[in-house]
Amino acid sequence: MRLAPDPPSEASAGPAARDAAPPRRRLLAQGAALAVLCSPLARPATGAARRVASSLRIVIPANAGGGWDQTGRALGAALVACGAAERVEYENVGGKGGTIGLARFAERHGDDPDALLIGGMVMVGAVALQKPAVNMSHIQPIARLTSDYLVVAVPADSPIRNARDLVAALRADPARQSFAGGSAGGVDHMFVYLLARAAKADPAHLVYKPFPGGAQVIEALLKGDARMGVSGYSEFSEALAGGRLRAIGVSARRELFGLPSFRKQGLDADMANWRAVFTGRQVGAARVQALLDAVKQATQHDSWQRALRHNRWEPSWQAGRDFSSFLEQEHTMASAMTYLLKLRN
Repeated sequence: MRLAPDPPSEASAGPAARDAAPPRRRLLAQGAALAVLCSPLARPATGAARRVASSLRIVIPANAGGGWDQTGRALGAALVACGAAERVEYENVGGKGGTIGLARFAERHGDDPDALLIGGMVMVGAVALQKPAVNMSHIQPIARLTSDYLVVAVPADSPIRNARDLVAALRADPARQSFAGGSAGGVDHMFVYLLARAAKADPAHLVYKPFPGGAQVIEALLKGDARMGVSGYSEFSEALAGGRLRAIGVSARRELFGLPSFRKQGLDADMANWRAVFTGRQVGAARVQALLDAVKQATQHDSWQRALRHNRWEPSWQAGRDFSSFLEQEHTMASAMTYLLKLRN
């Protein structure tokens, strides 16, 4: 049965249809629009945000140069640019997939209304693997900001040129195919094991070398300390563009960044990374809402939009109950993958 289409609304109709609207309706609409424009409360949608603090602190639980560092500093710049804060101070506390920074944030800023913490899938995985005393129940979610996909890369002189070569190497001698990536238990670590299983190689024999940031992963590859590296595209992009590294594939379901996905190359392995912002567990609900409003305004500012384009991040806004439910699902998934893939710290 074919349903009849809905009649076009006046907003979606063509110019002729709008001109034919009853004169009285047109006059009322024009009068209402003029009243809004002349109102002293009216302001452009892109106007300055309500200032939430003269100074905000963003704690980044990773070393400088990595994805969390890029995200935290881009968010801070956007918060200042949109007028939500006069200035932002940054604090880098790297190590163990963000769990060291998480513990310090919970201890020092649990009730600080002007402090934010960057986190994401890597932290969820690290908590599932390490089971630290301070976990993500000790912080309060504000919003998910971005999604990112992982790239597997090799030094430019590596004999591995595509996924077929990678599969052959993993099957022949997995113990020699060392991978450099982010912290143990994080999304990089999980994806390496997924690749091994998809290649029908034994992941138990893989050598995974965790590093605190993408810069250190690149350094390990170029020094010969690892044969393959896993990180976000934004962290590898300069080394790829400069010809120091060669990309083998991307963890998306389709081609991305001009790179072939592993799925398109015959390997059933895909995974998305994500990054988010949190605050202290003892911060009150009204203050959390004010911070959420400020962060949302910041992500609508040109400063943040430029960062998305420059780093090739996918906007992935989520807040409120939806984000809380998403976090619960991610915790469950990370715990299950840690067990099933037998990830080791």
